[in-house]
Amino acid sequence: MAKPKSSFRCSSCQHSMAKWVGRCPDCGSWGSIEEVAVLTAVASRPGATAARGASMVPTSPATPISQINGTSTRAKPTGVPELDRVLGGGLVPGSVVLLAGEPGVGKSTLLLEVVHRWAQRDPQDRALYVTGEESAGQVRLRADRTNSVHERVFLAAESDLATVFGHVEQVRPTLLIVDSVQTMLAADVEGVVGGVTQVRAITSALTSLAKSSGIPVLLIGHVTKDGAVAGPRALEHLVDVVLHFEGDKHSTLRMVRGVKNRFGAADEVGCFELREDGIECVSDPSGLFLHHRDDTVPGTAVTVTMDGKRPLLGEVQALVATSHNPSPRRAVSGMDSARVSMVLAVLERRCGVKVSDKEVYAATVGGMRLTEPSADLALAVAVASAFKDAALPPGVVVLGEVGLAGEVRRVTGVDRRLAEAKRLGFTHAVVPRDSGTPPAGMRATEVTNLGEALRVLPRA
Repeated sequence: MAKPKSSFRCSSCQHSMAKWVGRCPDCGSWGSIEEVAVLTAVASRPGATAARGASMVPTSPATPISQINGTSTRAKPTGVPELDRVLGGGLVPGSVVLLAGEPGVGKSTLLLEVVHRWAQRDPQDRALYVTGEESAGQVRLRADRTNSVHERVFLAAESDLATVFGHVEQVRPTLLIVDSVQTMLAADVEGVVGGVTQVRAITSALTSLAKSSGIPVLLIGHVTKDGAVAGPRALEHLVDVVLHFEGDKHSTLRMVRGVKNRFGAADEVGCFELREDGIECVSDPSGLFLHHRDDTVPGTAVTVTMDGKRPLLGEVQALVATSHNPSPRRAVSGMDSARVSMVLAVLERRCGVKVSDKEVYAATVGGMRLTEPSADLALAVAVASAFKDAALPPGVVVLGEVGLAGEVRRVTGVDRRLAEAKRLGFTHAVVPRDSGTPPAGMRATEVTNLGEALRVLPRA
């Protein structure tokens, strides 16, 4: 037999406790503690098997995995190649995908393009776009601007969950978009719109709808000021795929980054360009992060970073200037400032590049963010190039991690990185030792420490 027992749990981090408190002692979130019922087994007498008395006859017997048909769960392409790349081939029937991003980054524009392509692919397919943030007229204006109007794309401006289910029964779509999950309201659930209880209940109901009907559901989610998905942490556990839509407001480049994916790799990245007339896939984004010039200039170095499984070429620029202040300025854009400070310290201590009394500016080109340690060597070479006023020879790409002892460490995926650099016309690579054979037509210089890497710079 089993009896209920009172317990309390944090909806953000799932931390359990014996009594209710206003603030979670584990994650520090306020108002997230909720009472849950826990069933505990009670044995009738010593030696009795409690599980035997509590067992139930299953409604369907367990089936050998070899006899289960997997063709019904194959992914169907959305028609947007970069999104299919991140999803692992497309949308799986009955899957629930959460797309999170900052306001104005282009989430609604992307999914409006998805429903348009979805309806175009097959005459049997129809998409239902439910918006709780805008009116139907506002969405139609965006569809006209992006050329996404199609007769098999149905639009409903509704925020009540029960009415949304009614639209699904009437339209019978093969794809459902909910924009956004924080604006939906379940009338039979307590709590305010966008609250923890409401968001969890709505997501659970939409997940049950997707699993029972086989309709893939795409949810738009808001993010907090820290960039995390707004709402309870359990929201990410309920869905099958979690995607983050990122972009700089000063750039047209947008990236869809996979965070969780039950049907494919969780580290893929898709690149898009947001324009006035819609959003377009960028299948070759490396050229966006390079400044194309005829001759190289001092203070620049090109490296190759791995964003997920995709190699991207990025250019690091550095400027070393004389300072008249007792505390020289350090300005960093597109890189980790702590990592830049570490590389500057290693340069001065191990290689004699005295920059402690000078202002140093370091930045990337095209709004790219270089957070991978493989960009350390390119940053060090760029700073040394600016300090000595000596430019790198043309066609040189630099990659490697720099340690505090001045050593250059190996990085992963060197073969794919160099193959991408070779494709874009680079002929010489400065890489760590034991990095493997370079592609045909490319020459590699293997280095063990930072001093050896700086020898590629011509003498000033």
